Amino acid sequence: MTCPVEAKLEAMGLALPPSAPSRALFLPGKISGNLLFLSGQICEWEGVPKYFGPVGEGFDPSEGREAARMCALNLLYSIKAVAGSLSRVSQVMKLNGYVAAPAGYGDGPFVVNGASQLFIDLYGEPGRHARTAVNVASLPANALVEVEAVVELH
Repeated sequence: MTCPVEAKLEAMGLALPPSAPSRALFLPGKISGNLLFLSGQICEWEGVPKYFGPVGEGFDPSEGREAARMCALNLLYSIKAVAGSLSRVSQVMKLNGYVAAPAGYGDGPFVVNGASQLFIDLYGEPGRHARTAVNVASLPANALVEVEAVVELH
């Protein structure tokens, strides 16, 4: 039987990555009580970075939102790997997004919206979350965006 969340992803023309290999010595996520703390995921597909930072001249924020959405797909992969099913998510509690950008770049929150919007589209009101979006000098593998999350499980 197909998971309803994965069916919704498919209807949106999206899919989970086939894998999300770790770059370092950390777990994809860890459960404490009914909370799943997810490690940050960069904008890569099966370990291959796809969007690179920092933000530069002529940067298209829609490309940044796509990068953030890719981070969210990797987070969803981690949820499934750790919790067993995307349907176990009762609500998305918190998202932290990091955008590789120079000092003074003010559109980092709009870039991170790409990840936020995917969780809202998939989970509806329970997908709405508290959030932090900050600019940083650099990210692993020279990625443009990294996103981490905390979700509540049932």
